Amino acid sequence: MKLPKELREKRELSTTVGKEKMCSIKGCGEIAIRSLSENKWKDYVEKANLKYIENKQHKIYLCKKHYKDANKFRKSQEKRYQKKGFLEDTEKLSPGKRFD
Repeated sequence: MKLPKELREKRELSTTVGKEKMCSIKGCGEIAIRSLSENKWKDYVEKANLKYIENKQHKIYLCKKHYKDANKFRKSQEKRYQKKGFLEDTEKLSPGKRFD
């Protein structure tokens, strides 16, 4: 018996217990260890010079090697745009009383 289209799509989106996902990077056949949100990780993966295959769930599945590459790039970007602590700036900018 063939299921209706709506039920087939729901089944594809359901959790896959026991099934191993493959890495989403083109040309890689390794088993994925991470499932990442496409919205958050798309830029990091692309700027790490990795080409990935899009899927319906909007997930990026990465093996250990490719996750390490993408995460390394993400960490470098976070470090570059890290906010400075407020205590460092208060000495220069604080108006009012000064306690010497």
